[in-house]
Amino acid sequence: MRGGLTQAGPTPARGAIQAAITAMTGLAALGLFVSACGTGGTGARDEGPAHADAVVGATASSSTVPPGDPNRAEAVRLVKDDPQVSAEVKSDLKPCVGDEYPVDVSYGRLTGGSGDDLIVNVLTCGDAVGVGSYVYREDGDGYANVFKAEEPPVYAEIDRGDLVVTKQVYEKGDPVSSPSGENVVTYRWVAGRFLKEFSWHNDYSSVVGGDPTPLPGTS
Repeated sequence: MRGGLTQAGPTPARGAIQAAITAMTGLAALGLFVSACGTGGTGARDEGPAHADAVVGATASSSTVPPGDPNRAEAVRLVKDDPQVSAEVKSDLKPCVGDEYPVDVSYGRLTGGSGDDLIVNVLTCGDAVGVGSYVYREDGDGYANVFKAEEPPVYAEIDRGDLVVTKQVYEKGDPVSSPSGENVVTYRWVAGRFLKEFSWHNDYSSVVGGDPTPLPGTS
């Protein structure tokens, strides 16, 4: 999946997550379940929508997961131990098959730290709807949460050193297989926090090759 900002935004109610998951059932294009751990430190595509629930500059305590390149199991533990992650996301983060958790994990340089930053997208089983996106920065012997977005459907990626967060948009009457478009917000790490740099809307019904439309209130 490909979606401002508050210093401490509310977490979505379980009903909101379940409604989004139900609405998105059957979207085969969301096959993002495979982990991106082996991408060589530049993110899932070397290079992601932030909505009102995006929180920038979170101050979660450092995790106990050692820095480096955590595997998927360690990334799951990082999310489950993170006080910044909502109880709803944690309770829904369960194995889909065997011990395989629905998370995408990627690495890249986003915050100018001494090591790679960690991007974790928590998905649903089966339809792979993104219900939470998080960025973790190396902090001493562990990681600190410096960004979260928990309004589904949401997905975060690294694009040329920036954080890109995407959210698909549905208008009244849209079939579940055909969203009207997507909102995309690009963030850059400045002075210890992520600041919104660009935002735009891609209308899927527009003529191919048309220019994206800036989101309201952006330039």
